[in-house]
Amino acid sequence: MIVEMKKVYVAVRWSDRERLLNTLGQLELVHIYPVDAERAQPDEQTVTTIDRIGRALQILGQVSAAGAKPATTVTEAVDEVLRLQREAAELSSRLNSLHQQVQRQEMWGQMCLADVEQLKQRGVHVSFASMRRDEVASIEADCVEVLADQGGGRVLVALAHGDDELTLPEGAQALELPNRDRPSLLAEAGEVDEKLQGHQQRLAALAHLVEPMEQEKAHLEERAEYTKALRSAVDTADVFAMQGWAPAEDTDRLTAALAEQGVESAVEVGEAAPEEEPPTMVRYPKWAMPIKGLFNILGTVAGYREYDVSAAFMIALPLFAAMLVGDGGYGAVLLFGPLLMWRKVGPALGEEFTKLLMIVGAVAIVWGVLTANFFGVVLYEPWIPVNMSDASRNLVMGITFYIAAIHLSLAQLWRAVTVWPSLRALSGVGWGVFIWGMLGVVNYFVLNHPLDMSTPWPYLLLVGAVLAIVFEQPSKNPLKMLAMGLANFPLSMLSAFSDVISYVRLMAVGLASGVLAASFNELALSTGSWLLAAPILVAGHGLNIGLALIALFAHGVRLNMLEFSNNLGMQWSGYAYAPFAASHIEESKS
Repeated sequence: MIVEMKKVYVAVRWSDRERLLNTLGQLELVHIYPVDAERAQPDEQTVTTIDRIGRALQILGQVSAAGAKPATTVTEAVDEVLRLQREAAELSSRLNSLHQQVQRQEMWGQMCLADVEQLKQRGVHVSFASMRRDEVASIEADCVEVLADQGGGRVLVALAHGDDELTLPEGAQALELPNRDRPSLLAEAGEVDEKLQGHQQRLAALAHLVEPMEQEKAHLEERAEYTKALRSAVDTADVFAMQGWAPAEDTDRLTAALAEQGVESAVEVGEAAPEEEPPTMVRYPKWAMPIKGLFNILGTVAGYREYDVSAAFMIALPLFAAMLVGDGGYGAVLLFGPLLMWRKVGPALGEEFTKLLMIVGAVAIVWGVLTANFFGVVLYEPWIPVNMSDASRNLVMGITFYIAAIHLSLAQLWRAVTVWPSLRALSGVGWGVFIWGMLGVVNYFVLNHPLDMSTPWPYLLLVGAVLAIVFEQPSKNPLKMLAMGLANFPLSMLSAFSDVISYVRLMAVGLASGVLAASFNELALSTGSWLLAAPILVAGHGLNIGLALIALFAHGVRLNMLEFSNNLGMQWSGYAYAPFAASHIEESKS
């Protein structure tokens, strides 16, 4: 559920401001709402330093610590990491340019420009030309040497001659010497590569300082939060007053804590005004906690006056994901893989999200049992066949359309319950009924099911449309009600149709996953050798599992965040409850 918030005002004497902030930091209770948002910012130097340390940590996160630990401060280490990274980027660009030049001058072989210049100083001129092979014998020069075959019957020829001008055959083409020769380019490339290796070794040594860098970053972040809180208040010569939000159930604890700390304060607790938007704090049901991992990754927060959809998402998402994965074997990997590697996977992905993946895996196993599909192999006669036959596709598409009708109509009914006893609730009921009628329309166009007065669909459409139109905008003026409902109805009707048909992606992606898995199996078997088949199976099915996880976000999340949420009226316009948790700290000596 979304926890009720209260507006909190706290005023103390100016001399008690630090004691107040320290108490609030220990309580971790009040989400501070600044009086002046522009003023309530940490100093620019602190923000810049935090950003620099963060970038240095990101760079060192890709490097394994090696070598001796440098005797340097955190500030010096951060500066050096960023400098090394900047220089490494420049060196890599230069190395790439040198390699391209080397490739372009491959036809010159190991010819050195310095040797050509020395010969010239001794009166021997060397020229180069491209010509047909059969023209080489006709050249009159002191020395003629074929350097390379250029293809198409043409060759690169070096010609040594005196000061007199050389006469070339009619079809020959004189070539200018390059600005640099290949050996010098390769030598410079070697020097650049050696510098890059040196930079990498130095970064590996600096990686020993990751922990103190993290500590310094946390220290600065806490200082920044403290500064923001200090600047968020009304600060006069006599009074220091703050405002913020706190859970309604904890406001008494705030007053008691200030009294225990001996802080003489005036605390006032009030309701949020209709135009105010308090932060959102969601208290998840214990069984739905894994969905919190998904919301953390997406960074989406419901508005304070919107809905807690955690339970609805926790039920729908694993089902959608299982159909998208489409394979019981893959489900076993998603279930038992994180379970067996919990100590590594849990901290890396987050405990909640890891559990969500395992739940998805468990539901995928159930779907695999129903479809008899395990690693692309149909093991027995399935209850729900998933293959390329028309009958199979129509069956699974029909299932997805019914899932859509259930999912979307429940969203509309939920919305109706929340606005009851307003007459707008009847509009929500109408749209819930209309969606079931739209199911019949989708089945008619996609699956060629009947749609006439002998079926329930036209009646559902009619009843749903009347309720949706008439009660869309309740008013004492019936004509106004009807006009507003009719104006909004066409686009909403098209949206209902597209929303229902959108769930066909569950069939399409799941079928594609099964076809791809079977194709990898056929490719592996065609090799005739387990030595070749094994890596193909591992790589192929590993790739398919990766694509399934992408589909979870691209399609499974979409059906909840867009189709379901739009029918529920969710705007995801909130911001997370983040109570002040910093305390006054001494300056870092790093």
